[in-house]
Amino acid sequence: MSYVDVWKQLEWDDIRLSIYSKTASDVERALRKPKRDLEDFKALISPAAEPYLEQMAQQSAALTRKRFGHTVSFYVPLYLSNLCANACTYCGFSMENRIKRRTLTKSEIARECQAIKAMNFDSVLLVTGEHERKVGMTYFREAVPAVKEQFSYLAMEVQPLDQDEYAELKTLGLDAVMVYQETYSASTYAEHHLRGNKMDFEYRLETPDRLAKAGIDKIGIGALIGLEEWRTDCFYVASHLDYLERTYWQTRYSISFPRLRPCEGGLQPKSVMDDRQLVQLICAYRLFNPEVELSLSTRESPQFRDNALPLGVTSMSAGSKTQPGGYADDEPELEQFSISDERSAAAVAEAVKKHGFEVVWKDWHHAYSG
Repeated sequence: MSYVDVWKQLEWDDIRLSIYSKTASDVERALRKPKRDLEDFKALISPAAEPYLEQMAQQSAALTRKRFGHTVSFYVPLYLSNLCANACTYCGFSMENRIKRRTLTKSEIARECQAIKAMNFDSVLLVTGEHERKVGMTYFREAVPAVKEQFSYLAMEVQPLDQDEYAELKTLGLDAVMVYQETYSASTYAEHHLRGNKMDFEYRLETPDRLAKAGIDKIGIGALIGLEEWRTDCFYVASHLDYLERTYWQTRYSISFPRLRPCEGGLQPKSVMDDRQLVQLICAYRLFNPEVELSLSTRESPQFRDNALPLGVTSMSAGSKTQPGGYADDEPELEQFSISDERSAAAVAEAVKKHGFEVVWKDWHHAYSG
């Protein structure tokens, strides 16, 4: 049993129709309930919920303060390599893009860690392109312990691995893994993944199951907003979360909601989500699940991040560079995508404090367990 079995029972067109047929009374019913189910989530992300955004925001903010207090966790991505053996239409690292390629050596990783520690971070997300031969387990066996020596909490966003490989990386210091399905529509997925192992839709979809079975502390899921109709894709994310929490209740979960950003290749979004709709989605996730961590990256503008912070967000990246060597060397031609919030980590922290929040530089798990 895996989420693939659940996914096969869901029909994309039926779900989309169900979301768009929700009425104001469905939204009001969902807002009155102390605990919401997936049908309520459909109502909260539907067009019918847009006039109720203020009410949703108030409830979402209250639930977030009750569970997470006035704190926000900071993390920073550390790009180890932009080598990739996949051809993906939306990614600057795609093997078909003519960009300079680089994989950090052990000494270069040490320099990046030093630069990141100088910014006060203690929670790092390792990111690579997906190249199993040159940036696979052999490389990770050296990189993960080297980075974990420097930081309290270590997450990865790399190619999907097997369960035994995740279990091994856990012994080397890995705490969390972010693995985004990109889109839950198999046909649209095939349109955007043209070459490489990432073409295997179901293997990727089963990755959170393998992670949970390997005992990884936290799993991050999400869809790349813009590849498909966003409301339907985001329902599948909620469905995936619901399945994971019921099946692997000892694991923690986070959700990200990245919108397509400019990159080498220039893919235009199929579905455009405006800022109000992103606020609606953030609030809907919080109302659906008061416990899940919601993460907002530097893909979004400074103004949006500052204003959305009180509504349900619990973790943020800051001072991000999306290329290998970005913190010590800063070669922008190696970027995976262009960020929108270009403020320094210190400037973002100051903005967060001005909004009445405390910055936690470690992950929640370590921050609260001491």
